[in-house]
Amino acid sequence: MPLCVVRSARAAAERGCTLVSRMLREFLTAAAGYVRKNPDEIVRAAVNAATLRFGVPLAALRFLAGQATGRKAPRDIEISASPPALRLAATVDAMGTWVRASAAIRIDEVSITSDSIRVGIRLTDVKLALVGDSDAPIATLIKSGALDLSKPGNLIRHIPKRSAAIVEAGGDRVVLDLFKIPKIAKNARVRRLLGVITPVLGIRAIETDRDHLYVALRASPGGLSRSIEAIREG
Repeated sequence: MPLCVVRSARAAAERGCTLVSRMLREFLTAAAGYVRKNPDEIVRAAVNAATLRFGVPLAALRFLAGQATGRKAPRDIEISASPPALRLAATVDAMGTWVRASAAIRIDEVSITSDSIRVGIRLTDVKLALVGDSDAPIATLIKSGALDLSKPGNLIRHIPKRSAAIVEAGGDRVVLDLFKIPKIAKNARVRRLLGVITPVLGIRAIETDRDHLYVALRASPGGLSRSIEAIREG
């Protein structure tokens, strides 16, 4: 391999490591600052952990969203709560047309097994607004009001080349099965991990309060033997 190619690859790797290190430092600094300003978070986390309920401050999600980069990355991302839903807004590139999109997103189903990761999502209060003027087809649809945004599942169902992960869509609901994505389905590590975890732990609910996104787990001690068996087989 030419020396210049090796040097170029090494430089790219070093830049990537530097970027990750910088983001990690910034995140840890922001997290430490948040805890100093909100010391009750430690007590809250301990109380919730006792009931297998774990929360992520929305401030942390906003910080991570702010790290999105790239020419077509979402811009001006806003994250807030509309309990039990999470409200998102962002300026996105929709087939070459910049659109301001917002919606309240509620996860009403999470079913994880050794060969399926099924997530049910309800989308309400969906809004689309053009950023600037455009004559693109999507812009024409938005201007005409022809899109029925009260039933986004119906629109998604009729997308010609939608993702294989979308297994159901209708009304205000969309169901994803992440195992329909080949890279995930063929990942042996993911399958082994699910084989160990799913017999003993499941997700009971994902919901919000005013300042947090919570994941509530469900423990199933009766599945411990299957989990141990999966560890041995792995």
